[in-house]
Amino acid sequence: MASSHKPRRRRKEGTPVPIGQDSLKVPPRTGSASPQFPLAAFLWPAKKSVSQWVSLPLVLMAVGLFRWATGFWGYSGFNVPPMYGDLEAQRHWMEITAHLPISQWYFYDLPYWGLDYPPLTAYHSWLLGRIGCIIDPQWFVLDTSRGFEDQLLKVYMRATVLVSEFLVYIPAAIILNRKLGRMRGINKWESLVALVAILMQPATILIDHAHFQYNTVMLGFALASISSMLAGRALWGCVFFVAALCYKQMALYYAPAIFAYLVGICIAPKVSFSRFFAIALVTTLSFAACFAPLLLGSMYDQYRSVPASAAIGTPLPSLLASLPFTVNEKAWYYSPLSQLAQSIHRIFPFARGLFEDKVANMWCAIHTFHKLHQYPLRQMQRISTVVTLVSIWPSAMTISLFPHRELLPWAMASTAWGFFLCSFQVHEKSVLLPLLPMTILFAGEGGLGTEMRAWIGWANMLGVWTLFPLLKRDELRMPYAVLTLLWAYLLGLPPTTLSLYFGRQSRNGELKIITKLLHLSFYAAMIAWHVGEAFVPPPENKPDIWVVLNVLVGFAGFSVCFMWCLWQLILRSGMMEDYFGVRMKIEAAEKSKKQ
Repeated sequence: MASSHKPRRRRKEGTPVPIGQDSLKVPPRTGSASPQFPLAAFLWPAKKSVSQWVSLPLVLMAVGLFRWATGFWGYSGFNVPPMYGDLEAQRHWMEITAHLPISQWYFYDLPYWGLDYPPLTAYHSWLLGRIGCIIDPQWFVLDTSRGFEDQLLKVYMRATVLVSEFLVYIPAAIILNRKLGRMRGINKWESLVALVAILMQPATILIDHAHFQYNTVMLGFALASISSMLAGRALWGCVFFVAALCYKQMALYYAPAIFAYLVGICIAPKVSFSRFFAIALVTTLSFAACFAPLLLGSMYDQYRSVPASAAIGTPLPSLLASLPFTVNEKAWYYSPLSQLAQSIHRIFPFARGLFEDKVANMWCAIHTFHKLHQYPLRQMQRISTVVTLVSIWPSAMTISLFPHRELLPWAMASTAWGFFLCSFQVHEKSVLLPLLPMTILFAGEGGLGTEMRAWIGWANMLGVWTLFPLLKRDELRMPYAVLTLLWAYLLGLPPTTLSLYFGRQSRNGELKIITKLLHLSFYAAMIAWHVGEAFVPPPENKPDIWVVLNVLVGFAGFSVCFMWCLWQLILRSGMMEDYFGVRMKIEAAEKSKKQ
């Protein structure tokens, strides 16, 4: 029987690949296309007959090399006892998960980097800790290995970040990049240019591979969720998004947009109860699968009479202690219930304060002029919750009423900016969350055009600039300068060039004068700040003046980013067209009645 499979026809040598318009400029005199910015010029040889099986591995090797080279520099907490920093925190979690019973993971010695991330982070730490113990058991000896800074350990820790990113984040970015390109008919060469721009985003590289964290695992799951929903696979999108939430709770920044979109596809174009129940069931089962090893393992430890939390010097979880009734410690359900309560208590640290360090959000900016610590913490929690809900409500309502798949990145960017600017207990590193959905728009329609490249590039340059005080503490000025200026150069952004604002523009038209003035004023402020911070010592009575100025400028710029993303979401949803269309019909009807 003849096979129905038809082999894909190979492109003949020399056959050009269709070329997109966004990354090209066409002078009116010659009419011949040329690259619009250096990254397009660098990848220009791949626009003809270079196979993706050649170009993609080369790109991955290049971005991997930059990530590995970034790891040669310092990291958070290097030679800073007694707590050290984020690398020690991650190492310590590998230490306790590799040696302690699972029932003690969220209870053990909480003052010294107690585990405060969801279960998937704990399982990931357990796996990496087990592998590390095979290589060198001294790296993760319980208690006595604290602050261990062996060179081979550093190499191992850096390698775990790189491998984790190549297993989760980069495949998800490649798949989503291709999906966005196919949805809008963007050719493969221009999609490759967009992919390099996304993977070379400086903020993500600097935080994960220099400062040291595993944010790209959570961000990779979020990208996989977007990709699944764009492909019409909402259930898989739920699975991946639950994985993002169960790896790092910061993925909650995207939750309102995801929830509103899922509600929207359940009620439009017609109400579908079966889809609603399927989404609810898959989401519940996904959470259950993530927490099952922790809860079942704690039950098994209880069966083996492993010491409970009180026996290792940790009090009962506050959620458990606040119940109106007393829970029997000998009951079979006590151990999983206490684990669930303790993990939630650790994951959501409401007792820490309104913001972490100095971060470019609303509360830190207000605190500069009006001290907020004079108010009760509970009151500030309620106020920040209300303000956050107000900020994300327009985006959530828009994507719910107009659940178009291509609007999902815009909605996620808008809600993430709302959370970053207004929510409780925000880290400066959380800026990676709103930057991600904005950056992946490079791969969409017009993503490499003048307007989109200007706005996305400006947001990323502003975001990495606000991270400079954090990176400076880790002695990471050099990789900050190299990666940031390299990315700006590749995409034709200030301060390396002003061609995007004053040079020949692409076929998509020039930028509006208000956009030019806005962006260039912030670029000038960032440059002036760097000059002042480097050469002008702060006054003795205001030692943090430069960090405070960074916060104020960053907050103003991020507020503009939030409003731009929200406006683009509303504009692209068709809401304005529907509104003005209805208004015009009403006005016409009223005029006809008067006549």
